[in-house]
Amino acid sequence: MTTSLPRPPFDPELEIALGRMAEVAPLTFTAEMIPVVRANPPYQLTDEDFDAMGVTVRDVTIPGHQGDDILVSVIARKDHRGLGPGIYHTHGGGMVTGDRFAGIQHVIPWVVDNDAVLVTVEYRLAPEFPDPYPVEDCYAGLVWAAEHATGLGFDPRRLMIAGSSAGGGLAAGTALLARDRKGPQLIGQMLIYPMLDDRDRTVSSVQFDGVGLWDRQSNRMGWTALLGDRRGTDDVSVYAAPARATDLSGLPPAFIDCGSAEVFRDEDVAYATALWAAGVQAELHVWPGGFHGFDLAAPDSTLGRAMLAARSTWVNRLLGA
Repeated sequence: MTTSLPRPPFDPELEIALGRMAEVAPLTFTAEMIPVVRANPPYQLTDEDFDAMGVTVRDVTIPGHQGDDILVSVIARKDHRGLGPGIYHTHGGGMVTGDRFAGIQHVIPWVVDNDAVLVTVEYRLAPEFPDPYPVEDCYAGLVWAAEHATGLGFDPRRLMIAGSSAGGGLAAGTALLARDRKGPQLIGQMLIYPMLDDRDRTVSSVQFDGVGLWDRQSNRMGWTALLGDRRGTDDVSVYAAPARATDLSGLPPAFIDCGSAEVFRDEDVAYATALWAAGVQAELHVWPGGFHGFDLAAPDSTLGRAMLAARSTWVNRLLGA
């Protein structure tokens, strides 16, 4: 049922895009939809797309959580030279869908602009592989990337992490693991509308119940797939739900963005505020009228172009372009 609580309106241009999406498929994501979405992933790139973007892609099998095999892809410019910066990528998909190439079209320009090397990880998905598999797979991939940096073609002292939605939450959790385990030193964390809080208590979560993309019910489904009966209880790790962390000191600088018209708005703003309170630098953008993932659904919209440009500016500044 659509909430009756007042909420910020959608940007008019984005509302049109949202309406078109609703004509094709339900916007509320249910557990029954997981196999369908996995079989028909949106926004997929082809080999020809990668070639046109000027990059090479190669797959490597590495040890994930508990030593099990997982896959990463290494993406670099065709003319890559020397040891430049590195980018480690954790994809989105609500913890239940997506693969290592999901959303990668908005990350590859950072590779091209900065002659960076990108490692993107195929972490295992819930509900088949619940917490801690996803975040531990992501951390294992980060450790592997840092340990093999020179051979991969980047400087391990210039490594950032980036992820969107569920991948943004996993990037935040992986950064916390790297700090606490004295693992790879990260120079920055790009948290794109991150999924951070399983507790379902924010105003924005109530405002976008039955409305918009990845609404409250979708979010509950994703967290339940990851955590099962532990969702919303005290038995949840800060690495699974970084919004629960009470100590954010010593983390790398962060970029956080979200829309004003999405479930994740309040938890993302709160995380940026908590980072500042811990003495960590953070750049926060709340795009007015933006629904969840509007940069993927409407990249050529006025707001979509502004969102992508703000991220690129931060990454280019961080990586020294």
